[in-house]
This record gives sequence, C-alpha cells and structure tokens, in this order.
Amino acid sequence: MLTVGSLLRFGILQLPVQRICPAVFNRKSPLPGHTCSAPRSGGLSAVCYHMLPIRTLSDVLTRSGLRTPLNVWTLSGLRTPSGVRTLSGLRTLSGPWTSSGVRRLSGGGGDGAGEAGWYNNLSDSAPVHLCEHFLVSVQQVSGLPWWLSIVMSTLCVRTLITLPLAAYQMVIIAKVEVLQVEISELAKRLRYEVSVRALERGWTEKQSRFQFQKNLRRIVSQLYVRDNCHPFKASLLVWVQLPLWISLSLALRNLSLDQSALQSNLKAGGVLWFSDLTLPDSTWILPVCLGLTNLLVVEVFSLQRVNPSRVQRFVTNSIRAFSVLMVPIAASVPSSMALYWFSSSLVGFSHNLLLRSPAIHKILKLKTQRSEAPYRDLLTAFVSKYCK
Repeated sequence: MLTVGSLLRFGILQLPVQRICPAVFNRKSPLPGHTCSAPRSGGLSAVCYHMLPIRTLSDVLTRSGLRTPLNVWTLSGLRTPSGVRTLSGLRTLSGPWTSSGVRRLSGGGGDGAGEAGWYNNLSDSAPVHLCEHFLVSVQQVSGLPWWLSIVMSTLCVRTLITLPLAAYQMVIIAKVEVLQVEISELAKRLRYEVSVRALERGWTEKQSRFQFQKNLRRIVSQLYVRDNCHPFKASLLVWVQLPLWISLSLALRNLSLDQSALQSNLKAGGVLWFSDLTLPDSTWILPVCLGLTNLLVVEVFSLQRVNPSRVQRFVTNSIRAFSVLMVPIAASVPSSMALYWFSSSLVGFSHNLLLRSPAIHKILKLKTQRSEAPYRDLLTAFVSKYCK
C-alpha cells in the first residue's frame, strides 16, 4: 500500500515545511506571500506552501510510472487544526461521501435495522412460504380447526420426514459401535508395528505418536467407507430437522400477523384456554408443558449413556439450559407457534420411545446388543436416578 508517508521515507516526494491554510477553513483569500494548493487526488486537505514550488502527488506518481490511487489516502505526519494527528495509510469504508471527505458506513440503519433486515428476509424466504402453503392446504383440505390442523401437520411432518431420518441415524450409530471392537484390535497391532519401525529408524516419541495417529485415522476412514457408516451421516437428522422447525415456526408467525388474510381464522381457531392462536398464552400452560417435555426427552437420551464423556455431559447440560430458556420464549410468541413446538416435542418423544422397541431393531437389523424389555429398564433407570 503506497502512502504519502512512505513516499517521504523513501525520498520520492520531498515536501517543504507545511501547515493547514487558514483560508481553506475561513473561506478567505490567502494572505500575501502564500499559495494554497489542493492536490488532485481525492480526499487530501488543501495545504499551504510558503512560496516554494512543489509537484503534486499525482505528478510524482505519474512520472514514477505509478497510477494514482482510487482510494482515499491520508497524509502522514500532518496535524489537524485541533492538533490531533490523522491516521496514516488507512482507507475509509465504502459508502456515500460526507462533506468532510470521509465516506460513511454502508447500511446506515444501525444494528437494529440490520437485525430486522435478516429476520425479515428469513421470514420472507421460499422455504417459509412453502411451509405456509402446506399448513393452509392441510387445514383447507381436512376442514379441521386450526389448532387440530397444526397438531396433525406436525404429526405428518415428524412421521414422514424426521422419523425415517432418526431410524437411519440409529443404523449408522449401531454400525459405528460395532466397528469400535475392530478398531481397538487394529489400534493395538498398529501401535506394535509403529514401535518396531521407530526402533529401526530411530524415531522420537513425538514422531512415533504422529505416525500412529496418522495411520490410525487412515485405517478408521477405510473402515467407515467399507461399512458405509461415516459418523457425519448420523448428523443428517439435525441438518434437516432444524431448518424445517425454523421454517414452520416462521410460517405460523407470518400467518398470525395482522396483515395475514387468515389472521381472523386463527383468532377463532384455538381451543380451551388458548382460544386465540394469534396471541401468546397468558396462562403459561403451553410454555411450561413444552419445557417439561423437552427436559423429559433430554433425560431419556441421557439415560442411554452409561459412562458419558465430558463433552457429552456438556452437550446434555446445554440442551437442558436451552429447554428451560424455551419456556419464556414460548410465552412471548403467538399460541400457534407454542402449540407447534409442544406438539413437535411430544411427537419426537413418542418416536424416541418407538425406536427403542425390539421389533423396530429387528426391522432395522441392528447388530448391537439391545435389551428385550427396554421400557421397563428405562423406567427403572429413571426411578433410580430421580426418585431416590
């Protein structure tokens, strides 16, 4: 980056003693014996030179074979009228030019406007509109009230989309668990071979450890490819379920707005204590039921792990905290969204129990050892952990 300061240091540009001309700020004619010159490159303040001829920056750069910069370059070593030094060699951010020669930040709406912008763009995205069309179509075809239509739509989506993905996740995890025995045996043999090779070639302990980890990763990758069970495939459920959950939530939020054509139908589409689906649940019954259901799902998952690692404990505690945080959030959104969240959690919990069935394990041909009475074992573990 070429600045005036660097030209001065390398001797390309020789400036005499200079100061800011008062005529520039007072809009008066210069004093006798003074010459005011404003360089042609944009953004440079006019500088007063005392009767000494000098080439402008554009002339110096042109004669040196360099092109004049398009950006704004600040002067190095000059002082402003207030005595504060200016920054050297910095370009201003993109945006409209101000009267002082510095360009403003683009998107001058502030942080609030930026946040509202991305939220409005997300609410107006194609997946959200597709979910809106799906919800309206289910209600119009079935003729059910809106609260029951939301529950049925949630059941259909979770059963037809997320349940198969959850079953596929179980298959991948079961294959990975079966491979752990083989990986342990191969790791022992590999450690012995690396130790022998280290004695032959005089490797240090660090080099031996590097060779062991490198070859072990290669062997594990080959085993994953052989059995088609890369652990990343087990996360496919999250990558599908999370965007779907967000899209359906924003779709219900859009349908509950005042400018929505179906807003009047949602006002009268509730039941019991949440008769108006466009308003938050003032009784907090739906939010509390949502939080308890989410915590129950978390605890059922945690009971599956006998000796959880530190990372697993951290993830479990984070999900517990998020489940509690969802309670006040659900109390501040329309009841249609809270009803969808509660229905989704309840259906997910039932699917989790269904996938524990020995009959499902036989259908999926899982090779891992499973209990013949999973529900009794789950109840026993739950009682022993929380009811003692």
